[in-house]
Amino acid sequence: MEVGEPVLLGRTAECATLDELLASVRAGRSQVLVLRGAPGVGKTELLDYALQSAADCRIVRVAGIESELELPFAGLHQLCAPLLDRLDDLPSPQRGSLVTAFGMGVGEPPDRFLIALAVLGLLAEVAEEKPLVCLIDDAQWLDRVSAQTLAFVARRLLAERLALVFAVREGTEPVFAGLQTLVVHGLDRVDARALLDSVLTAPFDGEVRERIVAETHGNPLALLELTRGLSPTELAGGFGVPDTTQLAGRIQEGFVARLHSLPVDSRRLVLTAAAEPTGDPILLWRALERLEIPRAAADDAEDSGLLELGARVTFRHPLVRSAV
Repeated sequence: MEVGEPVLLGRTAECATLDELLASVRAGRSQVLVLRGAPGVGKTELLDYALQSAADCRIVRVAGIESELELPFAGLHQLCAPLLDRLDDLPSPQRGSLVTAFGMGVGEPPDRFLIALAVLGLLAEVAEEKPLVCLIDDAQWLDRVSAQTLAFVARRLLAERLALVFAVREGTEPVFAGLQTLVVHGLDRVDARALLDSVLTAPFDGEVRERIVAETHGNPLALLELTRGLSPTELAGGFGVPDTTQLAGRIQEGFVARLHSLPVDSRRLVLTAAAEPTGDPILLWRALERLEIPRAAADDAEDSGLLELGARVTFRHPLVRSAV
């Protein structure tokens, strides 16, 4: 088995599951896993762990985008676009269905069964060359056709060197029901305390700390974000978070507040990045030029911790994109 990345705090079992999944794929046994949990509980970080641990594999990473929920095939286009150099290897009917679905040619409305077979065939062809790991974050925001197609593919994998790993918010997307699922819970009290202590610099009352750990249910993002910039006196009031829906809202409010603190050009830059789903920095810089947003605006945007502008444009967390 390949040596993976350092195990995430409090995620020894989850990381071991991903290590086993990758070992099976390298051995020629296809794998499917649905990571299901509350917003901010650490699903994206586990996908990051899988990405780093699968450095010897071919990786395609995509994310469902809420604004594209009503655009048929948007999610499939994200996933398949980097693999279309193998399109000619597919049987003609399957190839034609994808060409039409992705707007690369004209024809009758594509048959969805043929599209599903085409995606399965395309992924299998690519996996022949090298183990292929597909990481799909925020799968609850995939358009319906894409979600159903990927669920179809997941149920028909056999001996391909191929893995599909979905991250889905709890209580959403029944289309993935029945697939192997790993429920990601909040950190236990020991690990939650350790994470909280790592970000609190001022002396902190033990009882207040325990209240925060209890009220966030060990949600890592909540522990990191809801305590940002607050004094021990302010934190002493607690969060009073009764459910994960309100928790996600509180976290998003924190991201929005950080966004509003930025200069106008930096806010516009972050908004433009949020509207571009592929994380292509060249495309982003072209858009910024058209919008007459100076490159200097990127400095404040990155300093805010909301996103990073490197080889890819990446957000601090999928909730940041939703908040923006």
